[in-house]
Amino acid sequence: MSQNDSKGNVPCEEELEVGSFVHLHVHSEFSLLDGANRVKDLPVRAKELGMDAIAITDHGAMYGAVDFYKECKKNGVKPIIGCEVYVAPRSRFDKEPGIDNHYSHLILLAKNKTGYENLIKIVSAGFVDGFYYKPRVDNEILEKYSEGIICLSACLAGSINQQILKGDMDKAKQIALWFKDVFKDNYYLELQNNGLREQVLVNQKLVEISKELDIPLVATNDAHYLKREDAYNHEVLLCIQTGKKMKDEDRMRFETDELYIKSPEEMIEYFKNIPEAIENTVKIANECNFDFEFGVTKLPNYEVPKEFKTHPEYFRKLCDDGIRKRYGENPSKEVLDRLEYEISVIEKMGYVDYYLIVWDFINYAKSVGISVGPGRGSGAGSIAAYAIGITDIDPIKYNLLFERFLNPERVSMPDFDVDFCYERRQEVIDYVARKYGADHVSQIITFGTMSARMVIRDVGRALDIPYSEVDALAKMVPFEIHITIKKAMEQNIELREKYENNEEIHKLLDISMALEGMPRQASTHACRSSYNKRSGRYICSTIYAWWSCFNTIYNDYIRGTGTSKNGFLRAKNTNSNFWCKKTCKRMQRNRCRNR
Repeated sequence: MSQNDSKGNVPCEEELEVGSFVHLHVHSEFSLLDGANRVKDLPVRAKELGMDAIAITDHGAMYGAVDFYKECKKNGVKPIIGCEVYVAPRSRFDKEPGIDNHYSHLILLAKNKTGYENLIKIVSAGFVDGFYYKPRVDNEILEKYSEGIICLSACLAGSINQQILKGDMDKAKQIALWFKDVFKDNYYLELQNNGLREQVLVNQKLVEISKELDIPLVATNDAHYLKREDAYNHEVLLCIQTGKKMKDEDRMRFETDELYIKSPEEMIEYFKNIPEAIENTVKIANECNFDFEFGVTKLPNYEVPKEFKTHPEYFRKLCDDGIRKRYGENPSKEVLDRLEYEISVIEKMGYVDYYLIVWDFINYAKSVGISVGPGRGSGAGSIAAYAIGITDIDPIKYNLLFERFLNPERVSMPDFDVDFCYERRQEVIDYVARKYGADHVSQIITFGTMSARMVIRDVGRALDIPYSEVDALAKMVPFEIHITIKKAMEQNIELREKYENNEEIHKLLDISMALEGMPRQASTHACRSSYNKRSGRYICSTIYAWWSCFNTIYNDYIRGTGTSKNGFLRAKNTNSNFWCKKTCKRMQRNRCRNR
């Protein structure tokens, strides 16, 4: 990518080569059932076309930001983190039918760390305060968190473009001036090359507004799919989203096949008379320099008793007391050596607080009579966890390895999965939220994806193929974990023959394979929760789920970013075991009294 000179000037027109354009308006698969670009394919395609940077701007949310960032870094492409937010016509708190269900679009890009933090605050506010059909933000929140953000006027659904199409140029200029006042030099009017007739008119008027109000222009393409030939698959995806069929006249459609990742040559050729719109894509890309921070622990601070100077000192006291409770007053050298080794690793890797936090909420659960499981997974291999009561499984007796849980050569956040009484698990989560702050505790989002059988049924419905035929075809896919349509055709000769000999089925399965595995809807993880040193709204965009008092954090952010997570599992057998133990103890006491 061409770099700015020492004075910050963008390259002149003669320097505009293949790598002199950057896509700044791109939808991935995390624009749920709207974007058809797989995150892993975007940087690869950008590199193929000679581009050294690319943005992600999904609708209303930032679910794919971390995965996108990692894939870009892996492929040597500069990631630009952004979002296409929905802007409420009035306040984000207004939710009146017929008025507030209409909204406009706006592109926001993070320039730096401040910009990213402000962006996630804006996006989070859309879910927490402004959700009405869509997560909506408003002018108040945009003005409050505008620092460090580059703003583009968006597609035809942008507020300025909507006024242009209504013929109200004065209102369009008024809106443009407001955004210019808020975002200063970081506001751009967005021109697009998308093949839509209305866009040609809008582009002309935007150029006029740019000259009159001195607002810079930028060229984008609102890319929803990777290549032109993917346009039909995207139409089918929209039908799946809206519950329509391809034959329906009133179905949602874009009336163009040009919303793909275009090459720099295509964009430069279309905007050859407005070269500054191309130059500004490079200028913006150079100004966007945000990197996720990986490998830094972000645990909340556990308050130790005043008589202990440090957290490791208190942790060691708990371990020493616990090990004698578990193994007697004179534990063997093997036990003591194992404990000393584990403590040294835990301290070295900075996870003392994690152990204390988990010990604390398990201790709380036991103190109020909530049944707790004995432990599960690799965490049961820790003798330190056994000593302080996080687990009740002796790793020495059962020859369990600590290194499966924590290994200095494989740095990753530890993760204790803990079973609680299925009726009272929420009390434990509430306790953690009270102790560290509700906005510091988050439940984790998961995505239902279009599996092999599901996508065949979805696509068949959109193509209006009789259900009996589609159902029979879907049932030919074997019941296997991670099965794909391609693997199914290798295993099932009948399915492969139908694919090769029946044109309709060939088309159905080709589209299904193109959409297979894409996220279909978001939901909350059944047991995973995360707790953080800072408020969740400063870490990643969060969703407010009506069934929960906590925000929802996306799982991919947790991997490698030092954000802690725990499995608060709801287990019926834990409850049964708890009451069995109590009954047995009561019976034993009664027998003692009767003697």
